[in-house]
Amino acid sequence: MRGAAGALGLAAILAAPLAGQTSHLVIVAGLDGDAALGATMHTWAAAMVDAAVQRGVAAEDVVYLAPEPSRDPGRIDGESRKELVEAALRELAGRAAPDATVFIVLLGHGSHRGEESRFNLPGPDMSAADFAALLDGFPTQTVVFVNTTSASGGFLPVLSGANRVVVTATKSGNERNLTTFGGHFANALAGDGADVDKDGRVSVLEAFTYARTEVARSYERGNRLLTEHAMLDDDGDGTGSAEPGASAGDGGLARGVFLAGGVGAPVAAVPATDDPELRRLYNERTDLERRVALLRRQKDDLDSETYERRLEALLLELAMTNRSIREREGGDQ
Repeated sequence: MRGAAGALGLAAILAAPLAGQTSHLVIVAGLDGDAALGATMHTWAAAMVDAAVQRGVAAEDVVYLAPEPSRDPGRIDGESRKELVEAALRELAGRAAPDATVFIVLLGHGSHRGEESRFNLPGPDMSAADFAALLDGFPTQTVVFVNTTSASGGFLPVLSGANRVVVTATKSGNERNLTTFGGHFANALAGDGADVDKDGRVSVLEAFTYARTEVARSYERGNRLLTEHAMLDDDGDGTGSAEPGASAGDGGLARGVFLAGGVGAPVAAVPATDDPELRRLYNERTDLERRVALLRRQKDDLDSETYERRLEALLLELAMTNRSIREREGGDQ
């Protein structure tokens, strides 16, 4: 009973069961300014689209809007005008499962005037407040909002909230130079160079850290002054961290969120079986393994007593499930 009680107590902390959890990706490329930059942004977007699909995100759960849909009709779903961006996000809010993970990535140019930050689009721009209203449509989902544009730092305090990871390429709206963060972030998601812990998947925290590091290196190689300072906020306090992790309040959620698989992606494939009860037990074991993996990623952000108590409860339930599997399979107890 102790194990079952512990598992129930963890439900609100570690989120709902992750079996069947889905991920959605929405990429919006804004005004490019010139053909060369437009081509570059499309390369970044295409890399993320392909990586998402290759890693298990359903094609219908990937939306890519750009100024010129004719550039790549096979990937681009429509024009990146304000009304179409709003329609896409509202449509997604209406069908996304309560435990889904929603990635929103902005590419292009941004601006900041007075107290307002904007994302530049063909036609009317979209403000941080515009996106905040749209994100209210995802009250239970995990939202990862990545604004890779210039002056994007102004979006962070406006969009910060519970169960959200907000990433910006700049630390404020006053960093207005063209940014390179988007390309490195796309490379992190599409490749394996950002997979620091070598678990075969890249978390949002790993992608952020990789991109921020590569941005600094590229400026150093060019002997240029660094004019973009990426920030990440995932604790809902409206203040981002340049180096999220154990020493900062941010990073706990981002280290357990993945483009494919959502929060705590699967750690092992479920064996095939024709036995419904055995299949249920296999899925239950996979779900518990996911929760253990996610909790271990949060270790540095929890006090030791809380961490050990939660881990013990999960491991006890996992042991009970494994015993039930052995009994069902007819193996040794």
